[in-house]
Amino acid sequence: MNTRVRLSIERQVSFAEGSSFGDTGPYERLTGSAFFELDPNDPANANVVDFALAPRNANGLVEFRADLDILKPVDLARGNGCLLYGVNNRGNKTVVRVFNDAAPDNDPLTLAAAGNGFLMRQGYTVVWSGWQGDLVAGDGLLTIDLPEALENGKPVRGKVRQEFIAEQEDVLWMPLSGAPSIRCYPALDLDTTHATMTVREHERDPRVPVPPDAWAFAEAEMVDGALQVRPSAAACYMKGGFKPGWIYELVYETEGSRVMGLGIVSIRDLVSMLLHDAVDASDAPNPLAGHERAYIYGASLSARVIRQFIYDGYNVDPQGRKVFAAAYPHVSGAGRLFTNARFAQVGRYPRQHEEHQWPSERYPFAYSTTPDAFSDSLDCVMKRPESDPLVVHTHTNTEYWNRHASLGHTSPRTGDDIEFPDAVRVYFLASAQHTSVMPSPDDICQQRSNVMNNGPLMRAVLTMMHRWVTEGTPPPASIVPRRTDGTLVSPEEALAAFPKVPGFPTPASPSRLPLYDYGPGFDQGLVTEHPPQPVPGKEYTVQMPQVDEDGNDLGGLRSPEVMVPVGTHTGWNLRRAGFAEGDLASLAGSFVPFARTRAERETNGDPRRSIEERYASHEEYMRQMAEAVRQLQAAGFLLEEDAERYIEAAKSRDPLNEAAPLAPLTLSKAMPSPSASVR
Repeated sequence: MNTRVRLSIERQVSFAEGSSFGDTGPYERLTGSAFFELDPNDPANANVVDFALAPRNANGLVEFRADLDILKPVDLARGNGCLLYGVNNRGNKTVVRVFNDAAPDNDPLTLAAAGNGFLMRQGYTVVWSGWQGDLVAGDGLLTIDLPEALENGKPVRGKVRQEFIAEQEDVLWMPLSGAPSIRCYPALDLDTTHATMTVREHERDPRVPVPPDAWAFAEAEMVDGALQVRPSAAACYMKGGFKPGWIYELVYETEGSRVMGLGIVSIRDLVSMLLHDAVDASDAPNPLAGHERAYIYGASLSARVIRQFIYDGYNVDPQGRKVFAAAYPHVSGAGRLFTNARFAQVGRYPRQHEEHQWPSERYPFAYSTTPDAFSDSLDCVMKRPESDPLVVHTHTNTEYWNRHASLGHTSPRTGDDIEFPDAVRVYFLASAQHTSVMPSPDDICQQRSNVMNNGPLMRAVLTMMHRWVTEGTPPPASIVPRRTDGTLVSPEEALAAFPKVPGFPTPASPSRLPLYDYGPGFDQGLVTEHPPQPVPGKEYTVQMPQVDEDGNDLGGLRSPEVMVPVGTHTGWNLRRAGFAEGDLASLAGSFVPFARTRAERETNGDPRRSIEERYASHEEYMRQMAEAVRQLQAAGFLLEEDAERYIEAAKSRDPLNEAAPLAPLTLSKAMPSPSASVR
């Protein structure tokens, strides 16, 4: 076998202060490194761009290493036999945060890091590893050291495009990568006349050239009232500062590209070894030997990793062994990745205003076979039924407005509904935003953020997925808006139905998806058109969920807060004046409460019924909330412990009481009794 994975466990410590998690008992944390040796000539690695240009060791193999982090039961026999691989998001560990309602923590050790303990109480072993090859080590980020592509012993050269958007005043310079945690492609030449800089307020506006003397490859700061500018091949300085919200685009020459496609391959080979082998490549014992199956979870960028992983056929290892029994991608939109490319910028992705032309959204979009709108292709994400995992997929309203989600369940050619494969379930979390715990860009948004907690529905979906694998019990049918029943409509129809609430403007349009020309080498991982050009007359059709009279989504899986609302929840928010006003504010949603009384709403001109017109008393509000909880429990979309959390939160808030805040419910994050288990 020409694939070798060796583990180095450098630290083994107690997790959560030695607390016991129900039947599973206490957990421990193992941290260290995974070392890889892969064969560039192995057919299993044939599509990795520039793999042939990576340096080789004496055995003709390519070497690299990745950070490794594991949370496991001290006694594996007390676990549920499932290895849950959490795809990190830009190096951040998210799977425990999401399912355990825990605070963000890249060094999870304390009891607080366990949150409500859900994954531990269910007996999962959680594994993370570095996969994203352009991250800078620090702040607990998981990294991977990928080899560099060399031509005749020298780093490859080429042009790259960067985009900068300052979301605050007085920003003088920015890293070329856009963020300090991302490794940049350095400028080969600091002469700005050899590069191209443009600026525009909105994505759809014409690009306006920025004169070469108005900016520099440099860092800058004010020291004792004096401006100090230091030349740098890794930074961009704008004289007078960047205009907040405006899009600056830079094209320049660079050198040095890592073999980024190996990042996803490393997930395959690491998990396969942990799942199937008793020892690693050095004959050291596998610390997770004996697990019966593996699952993979990821959200946003990490969910697109999963979709790309499946599409590329990586769910079978070089020995022909299946890797993941099931996969849970959350809020991917219709996208995959553009990481297997020369000069890849892994974390960039298209939204209406930001990074709109980055190529992570491209055909095929759906799990089932569809015809492309602009070619003769017939393709799909899942095309290897013998090795593909079972899939449960969830997304929110944000993914329709800003991430082209409708293309995941409609035909790109006709816009009609399509059916999902038998091995796939997709659930639309109605009226939710991209993530309930995302930092809210309130300084650029017109409305408060929609921080409705998606965790309860997601815990139920994960539980359904586990039973699908272990018991053969299929989850309920997919729940997405449909053209056939009028719950999936054009953006214009959705906006026309949205209530006209003073002070609550709606988007002019969603994020569109033109077909772009990235150059003749695009399919081989080479982008040569900077910026890419839209192909005239070719744009994919995106559609939106229809809304009810309150502006809340139809056609999806509604949480109790949407079934018994105190306001309008959306997956979109608009940028305020001074920050490209009116464009969608990245992935933020909105929450706008109802008026308390009929008199208040009539005074304000609000067409939505007031709180008092919906709920005659706190008891009536509680009755409706209890019925909503009962319905979701009966359908399998709410676990008992989360049903109790909703009831407890609703009891503590009387929406008729003017002293009670009208906001998404704050659900208890406390750990339930040790017996709370749904295994």
